[in-house]
Amino acid sequence: MASALLPVYDQLGIEPVEGDGVRLTTADGRTLVDFYGGHAVALLGYRHPRLLAALAGQAHALFFQSNAVPLAVRERAARRLADFAPAGLDRVFLVNSGAEANENALRVALRTTGRDAVVALEGAFHGRTAAAGAVTWRARWYGFPRTPFEVRFVPREDADALARALADRDVAGVILEPVQGVAGAVALSDGYLATARSLTAAHDTLLIFDEVQCGMGRSGCPFVAHAAGVTPDLLTTAKGLAGGFPAGALLLSDSIAAGIGVGDLGTTFGGGPLACALIEATVEALADDGLLANVRARAEQIRAACAVGPVEAVTGRGLLVGLRTTRPARDVQEELLARGFLVGTSADPRVVRLLPPLVITAGDVAALAGALAELPS
Repeated sequence: MASALLPVYDQLGIEPVEGDGVRLTTADGRTLVDFYGGHAVALLGYRHPRLLAALAGQAHALFFQSNAVPLAVRERAARRLADFAPAGLDRVFLVNSGAEANENALRVALRTTGRDAVVALEGAFHGRTAAAGAVTWRARWYGFPRTPFEVRFVPREDADALARALADRDVAGVILEPVQGVAGAVALSDGYLATARSLTAAHDTLLIFDEVQCGMGRSGCPFVAHAAGVTPDLLTTAKGLAGGFPAGALLLSDSIAAGIGVGDLGTTFGGGPLACALIEATVEALADDGLLANVRARAEQIRAACAVGPVEAVTGRGLLVGLRTTRPARDVQEELLARGFLVGTSADPRVVRLLPPLVITAGDVAALAGALAELPS
């Protein structure tokens, strides 16, 4: 029987049916070490006790209520997230996904400034909705007849180009990923992020950090903003925010929030009780379980051990890693899959992408390095 699903995904030839820690069991009985985490979503791996307990408890108590009513679990999740975020980003708007978070960040920037242009970086990926897709580099799938605002793309790490793009003073916001994930784990330098902060401040333009993929501890700090010492005006996060449950968030300052009133933003499912219980549990795990230290240690281990076989360089930040290969990344992905390791690819055909759960161990990394060493260069 033909599938009822629309065939829009290029899928691997495996079917996971069970997960435990960082290991997946497939329908044909294979065991895989998951170094991809479902596009960075399985932040704490599988069957994490905090997540299971939070989900079961909240589902039993209250499965759903909308934002038409206040919920204590929603308030707790927002407070936990704001406390985890860079100082000054004290207000939270909870949504369902990274694209929705970015869509609302752009909306807020345009409304707050009254301007009609946005600057984004070459290589960027911000989502597949109208505004988020408009600021995504070379979005060939973008199906709308026109973008909702003017977009200016500038080369990454080019401060002069960014300054020129801001010169007309009609730019509402600059949106960037501190680590460009889909592009192939391309980390922007701390110096460039600091320059972006000073240039946007000088032009009264809002700076948006899209930490949908690189946030929530994946850099070894709560957010890359902490690691770089640069606080944006707005910050978005999603992917692993709720440990595998659909959730996203926009974080912003009190001063920007003061211009937003009842009815200006909205969502049906964002901030639902199940997502909020899991957000709270995820942030607690990141704070209490030593995971940020593990991220830093495993990231150093990958850099030291994994430039072997077909890997000629290691890029990225923390556990958002790019393995630059001498051969097509898709071939390396298939060869690793045959050896029991699930990894990802990227928009760069020579970059294998690693986005493992933050509970990955030293033994898991050593095993991956050993498998890479066995592959032809």
